[in-house]
Parts: sequence; C-alpha cells; structure tokens
Amino acid sequence: MATSFSNTDTGDAPADPYKEANADRDVALKQKVDDLKDFMNACKFGMMTTRHSVSGRLVSRCMALAATETAGIDLIFLTNTESNKTDEITSDPQVNISFINLKGEWASISGVSTILTDRSLIKKHYNPELKAWLGDLGDGVHNGEEDDPRIGVIRVKMTTATYSLVAKGLVGRVAEIAKGMASGKPAAVNKLREITEEEVKAWRSSASFVE
Repeated sequence: MATSFSNTDTGDAPADPYKEANADRDVALKQKVDDLKDFMNACKFGMMTTRHSVSGRLVSRCMALAATETAGIDLIFLTNTESNKTDEITSDPQVNISFINLKGEWASISGVSTILTDRSLIKKHYNPELKAWLGDLGDGVHNGEEDDPRIGVIRVKMTTATYSLVAKGLVGRVAEIAKGMASGKPAAVNKLREITEEEVKAWRSSASFVE
C-alpha cells in the first residue's frame, strides 16, 4: 500500500521547491521556541481543531490564548466546560492549534490536550472578558466570575510545531515574488521552521528554562 502521494518525477530537483527555498534550519532550539511564543502571544487568537466525538469530523473554533507554559511550548486556554469541545477532547485528546496574522505569518501546533478544573489554575489565568461569553444565568453561581463552575482550563502539550515568519520587508517580498514569477524559481521570502517531536522532548528535559 502506498504511504505517500506523488504524481511527479522530479529527479534530483525538489518536488516542493518553495519549502526547500524557505526552510530556516540553522536556528537554535531556544530561538525557535522563543520566536514561536512571541508570535502566538502577538496573535492572541488561534483556531483550535478537534475531532467530533460522534461523527468523527474535524471541528475548529476561535480560542484566546491565556498563557504559555514550559517556557513557550505548552498552551493554556480557558473554556466553558459545558461546550462541545469538552466531549471532543475527552473522546480524542489530539488537537491542532493554528495562528495567522495580516502579514501571512502562521503557525500550526499539534499537541495533546487535557481539561482541568483546578480552581487555583483557573484563578491564575482568569480574564473578566469571559463574562461576555459565558453569560450570567442569574442563580448567583453561574455568573461568569472566576468561581463559576463552568470555567475550566484546556492545556495543550505540544508534540510538534511548524511556523513561518516573514524574512524580508514588503518591498523585498514584492521584488522576490516578481523575480520568481519571471524566473520560475520559488520566492525565498519566509523563514519556515519546524520544531520536531525530538526537539520538544529535549526542551522538556532541559533545565535551561524557568517558568
């Protein structure tokens, strides 16, 4: 059984020349993690993709990043535990978080999620803006405050990550794209980086980071 799809025999030339031209490999792990963390925090909002617990379909929704842990590789989100994503994560904890900004920079994080109801953790990351999404049910308990029992934390522990940052200014990018259109060579305009599963494990085992 075939394990990959290809309809092109390119010989020695890369079949995906854009990836090869923009791959930013010679970067220290700390810089890769720090740059990814800064990018996610600047975006603030990302799309969380889970698998529907009944149909198996992939489902995405916008989530506000509340915090990062393990010096940048693990993500914290606040949630209403009565929402559908609670059942979806319980059924299948594998999730993807994606971010994008107006410059076209983007990040995709694969990880394993857990739902936590630790009140001290919730209070640590609580944001009054949650009231606008939870609503006040008028019973003095379910009011959107930090003690509202509906509020929980979704912790996503990174498995791998891929992200792309712009490598040139606007004028430089336009010139590079124009040159690529004329020459047939891929435009080298981004810094395309990967954080592998092995690098994530190495980061977790390192004593170099401080929460």
